[in-house]
Amino acid sequence: METPIDFPAEEIKTLSPLVLAHVGDAYFHLYVRTRLLQITHNITKLHDLSAEIVSATAQAKTYHAIENFLSDEERDIFRRGRNAKSHAPRKATVAEYHASTGFEALLGELFLRKNFSRLNEICELAFKEAST
Repeated sequence: METPIDFPAEEIKTLSPLVLAHVGDAYFHLYVRTRLLQITHNITKLHDLSAEIVSATAQAKTYHAIENFLSDEERDIFRRGRNAKSHAPRKATVAEYHASTGFEALLGELFLRKNFSRLNEICELAFKEAST
């Protein structure tokens, strides 16, 4: 997989955690939707399952389940995203929303750094955790 633009590591460090979360959210949506094709081809089921897995509530639970699997640096990225000032959630608690933002920021940073093996490893752990 290639990113459309190469970002130097120094530039990635300066990006807002919310920008990282924006990218991570998009990646996780695509990962989940693609992964679900191994389970069903029914569009209604695909939509329902993906909406459930990528919800803030599910992402928060997933993060806490895989947290011990992450490196200290990855936990730091999560914390930056979790602590970023953002808008109030619609269908989740504030804590769940912030945790999901941290999770997405982690994915976004891994994507921009082109660390695809680690990104896919974390997404697969998250998918399996959210699917159980």
